[in-house]
Amino acid sequence: MAKSTNPFRYFDSSPEVIRLVLLMSVRYPISLRNVEDLLFERGIDICNETVRLWWNRFGPMFAAEIRRKRVQHMRHHTHWRWHLDETKFGEARCS
Repeated sequence: MAKSTNPFRYFDSSPEVIRLVLLMSVRYPISLRNVEDLLFERGIDICNETVRLWWNRFGPMFAAEIRRKRVQHMRHHTHWRWHLDETKFGEARCS
């Protein structure tokens, strides 16, 4: 019998809701209770402790996914260059 690799298999909520909750709590500097209130206004009734549980369980997984996508995106742009605007540098140095 093969073991399922779905990390959301023991949760009643859909993975889309869990992702929305975690991205809201990361993107905006608000408390878990405020996330709970915002989701309640959208018709999703969860407890702030559930948000904390999801953050502890899925936060590292989503962070690794974002990091992996960012690295893959940067590998496609190997011909980038740094540019220094001399006028801005000169103004900053004179100030």
